[in-house]
Amino acid sequence: MAVFSADRSRRTAPPAEADAAAASGFPSPARDYFDGRIDLNRHLIRDPTSTYVVRVEGDSMAGTGICNGDELIVDRSLTPRDGAVVVAVVNGELAVRRLLLDGNKILLRAETPGYPDIEVSEPSELSVWGVVTRCLHHV
Repeated sequence: MAVFSADRSRRTAPPAEADAAAASGFPSPARDYFDGRIDLNRHLIRDPTSTYVVRVEGDSMAGTGICNGDELIVDRSLTPRDGAVVVAVVNGELAVRRLLLDGNKILLRAETPGYPDIEVSEPSELSVWGVVTRCLHHV
């Protein structure tokens, strides 16, 4: 077993008891052949030049599993679509909400009871900063 740091320049040896501690079933036949490094950019980010990480403050989206302190991967190059979770500019502040498009009606909806919908009367009043593609939830 190899343990890799997020820093690509370092390779860390696993603790001596790592094999025994990590086993929880049948060993994978591919285990001896994996010598790669974990590159989260490759797995989580489509376009590095337009992608940002945004830390969540508040619980307005807890119903979707986005909690206070989570980090969101936000792609500014994506076109916001109906039902997407977006980071929008509301009254000069960034807010994470689900975008709902119904004809000429535009709503920004929180996913926790007690937070009112934000109705956007004119499309020109809405500024979507980016589309959320992933949520990094702390455990």
